[in-house]
Amino acid sequence: MDSQGARQENRNFKVMPILVSLLLSGFIGMFSETALNVALTDLMEVLHITPATAQWLTTGYLLTLGILVPVSGLLLQWFTTRQLFIAAVSCSIIGTAIAALAPSFEMLMVARVVQAIGTGLLLPLMFNTILVIFPPEKRGAAMGMIGLVIMVAPAVGPTIAGLLIENLSWHWIFWLSLPFLILALIFGTLFMQNVSTVTKPKIDILSIVLSSLGFGGIVFGFSSAGEGEGGWSSPRVIVALAIGVVALILFGIRQVKMKQPMINLRAFKYPMFTLGLIMVFICMMVILSSMLILPMFLQQGLGKSPFYAGLMLLPGGIINGIMSPIMGRLFDKFGPKWLVIPGLLVVAVVLWFFSSITVASSVALIIVLHSCLMIGISMIMMPAQTNGLNQLPREYYPDGTAIMNTLQQVAGAIGTALAVSILSSGSKHFMEGVKNPLDPANLPAAFTAGVQDAFVFAMIVAIVGLVVSFFVKRVKVQH
Repeated sequence: MDSQGARQENRNFKVMPILVSLLLSGFIGMFSETALNVALTDLMEVLHITPATAQWLTTGYLLTLGILVPVSGLLLQWFTTRQLFIAAVSCSIIGTAIAALAPSFEMLMVARVVQAIGTGLLLPLMFNTILVIFPPEKRGAAMGMIGLVIMVAPAVGPTIAGLLIENLSWHWIFWLSLPFLILALIFGTLFMQNVSTVTKPKIDILSIVLSSLGFGGIVFGFSSAGEGEGGWSSPRVIVALAIGVVALILFGIRQVKMKQPMINLRAFKYPMFTLGLIMVFICMMVILSSMLILPMFLQQGLGKSPFYAGLMLLPGGIINGIMSPIMGRLFDKFGPKWLVIPGLLVVAVVLWFFSSITVASSVALIIVLHSCLMIGISMIMMPAQTNGLNQLPREYYPDGTAIMNTLQQVAGAIGTALAVSILSSGSKHFMEGVKNPLDPANLPAAFTAGVQDAFVFAMIVAIVGLVVSFFVKRVKVQH
């Protein structure tokens, strides 16, 4: 299709109703992803489960996303936008309803998997739809709106969840989400339009199996290592990572050789897409490891309640959400370079400050640092993502969004697992150096030492990103 035809097609879309349907359902999907993290301690007591078992409520969610998102590129070409949207939101509603009524851990686990199927279908659909209905010069602002949802929802999740747990019960996290999801479904059913072309490519079962084993193995391996049972030397971790790596290599070889691949890896031929991918990967590692470590430090290091910890992280999340649309407009005007490089510089400096926090650090300092970290992230994430996807030809959009969303889940699993294991080994190393390791007074200091090491690791990752960012160039959209 020529660009004239594409532009003509763009005019016929009811852009705002489509955007509202996607953003509302996306917000609730992302909200329930982090809201449960604050409830884990509460769930361990109520459901009589160990921390390692409770961890599965997060790991299982990530694992489902890691398996489903790579297949989304194929689904986007097999089903219409309306069909996928209705299926995604229906899964979210069913999963949320089961979770709200769940009497046991097993039932809650099933609910989380069904919820993740909904989110796994929705995220790639959201990005793909934005790329199709907005012309390149307006995509930054539209992606900024998605950034607002993707960043604010996880930020307010822990605060609202903390409030609900203190006053009601953990079930209310899901009861609160349910009406909004039903509203999104009604709104989407009325206004959602079919924006993508259904080509129904041949389904290659072996590719789906290899992709599921590959991404599933990597996410499972890293998540299990982060749980702390035997750590990296545990046979479960080694086997999962080995299967994941081998399956991914075989998957890559198969995709390159196929005429109609499941995920078209030729998208990597476009340098700005690959650089954008590296930036997003680094951002997700930094943000998810920080979002895990900071609440733990606030609760275990400073002895704050879950609600208080959530409240302290709220300003940063809201600032990030507000900055996303602003960064989107700045990206449309100036391109990525003048946002990404200063953004990574801010992130690296903030993480350097975080690497020297102690139990004596003031609450105000932590709030300011976290807010600055979020400003830096908003300067990197969306510009790098949009610039990368802009370089792809129109027919590669489903593949590009599938690759980007899959690697975000993998980055999340890798970032949190590495952060937790660095935190554990840092605490252990500190305890080996003290005169009386059995003295409980040493525990907060040992935990703080581990937290500092984890932030040093995050800072190194950000510096690597800073070096890479100097190669980012603005994409001139030809299609």
